[in-house]
Amino acid sequence: MTQLELVGFLAVMTLATLSTRGGGVILMSVVPMGPRVQRFLRALSGSVLVALVAPAMLSGDWAIRAGAAVCLLAMLLQRGQLVALTTGVLTVGLVRAFL
Repeated sequence: MTQLELVGFLAVMTLATLSTRGGGVILMSVVPMGPRVQRFLRALSGSVLVALVAPAMLSGDWAIRAGAAVCLLAMLLQRGQLVALTTGVLTVGLVRAFL
């Protein structure tokens, strides 16, 4: 891949990313924010997180499985996604560092 091709590829991918993010903002500016839409948006972040973690858990090593278990436990105890995600990532790092 030449340098020009790389720059072109990066430009196209940048435009694709910006258009999907901008399109979401524009779309949500015309959608009325009723209780149903609010519930959907609250549930969306959790479902995206599960969609990212589940395949890694199934095909990953024991460190990833331990991290997911700790993440689940933290989520049940704290009800905070950031706390759960942080503890899960730290668990994976610690298990891989010491085992």
